[in-house]
Amino acid sequence: MKFSTIGTSWITESFIAAAKQSGSAELHAVYSRTEESAKAFAEKNGAKQWFSNLEAMLQDEESDFIYIASPNRMHYEHMIMCMENGKHVFCEKPMVLNESQWNHVQETAKEKGVFVFEGFRHLYSPNYKKLKDQLTQVGQVRSVMLQYVQYSSKYDAFKEGKAPNVFSKEFAGGAVMDLGVYPLSLALDLFGEPNNINYFPVLLSNGTDGSGTLVLTYNEFVVTILCSKIAQGTAPSEIHGEDGALRMDHVAPIEQLSFYDRKTKETTELAEKQEQLDMIYEARAFVKMVKEQNLEDHAAGLERSRQVAKWTSEARKQHNILFPGE
Repeated sequence: MKFSTIGTSWITESFIAAAKQSGSAELHAVYSRTEESAKAFAEKNGAKQWFSNLEAMLQDEESDFIYIASPNRMHYEHMIMCMENGKHVFCEKPMVLNESQWNHVQETAKEKGVFVFEGFRHLYSPNYKKLKDQLTQVGQVRSVMLQYVQYSSKYDAFKEGKAPNVFSKEFAGGAVMDLGVYPLSLALDLFGEPNNINYFPVLLSNGTDGSGTLVLTYNEFVVTILCSKIAQGTAPSEIHGEDGALRMDHVAPIEQLSFYDRKTKETTELAEKQEQLDMIYEARAFVKMVKEQNLEDHAAGLERSRQVAKWTSEARKQHNILFPGE
């Protein structure tokens, strides 16, 4: 399959490299708002064409799908434009900001007969599949602690008085939208929707959440999620059950995974070696879904995206962390 891109950051370059290495897709064209940056990005990444007019790129029949990695708030608008032009869409997280936007995306995808996919790379990796397979070994789950605490490369600029997109309400930045969606999507994929959610953010001077703690309440256990863009963590994530515990070094990607058996006191290492470019796995999954016209996988992915949008929106509303148009 051939694809075009919206967005010229490092994540776009990573996807281009992953698609090429996986053998699943070939870069055709790139879009940027200026001719200079579009041309430079195309030449750097081997694109055959470049555009500074988005509509023109979307009307190019050579591309089968569009990879979207624009600022968070623009994902929804760009997705609708792509689908209206009959393009399949691979969109970086967060795909949408709330359920209302999700409803429009789902309806448009159905109307145009195209597939949409949210880029949760960690949920397609071999070690995540091992985690899911071994989940029953812990017995009755009683507590879960997931963390994504990573000091942002843009935080120093924010402290200097600048306004990076990832710390801006205008562009739907903040800890829960940029990092919290990784452990949240994992929890929702493993356990389904919670009874309720509570969010305890650390708000920055402009009202965005620099860090925060999400607490998801289920009938028999609680999931606690730590996310931060203003600190650096080293603690592992764990799932605690009556029979043992699963430990992972990180949620995205999981490079180390082990099971501790409460009865035998033994620890079993479960992780396998993965591709360094872990986006390879999601690229393959997306292309396979489209080629096989797998409506079941499409529906499952869309439902997970709906849940993520629903619960992040609910968490933000508790502290009036609203974005333009909401």
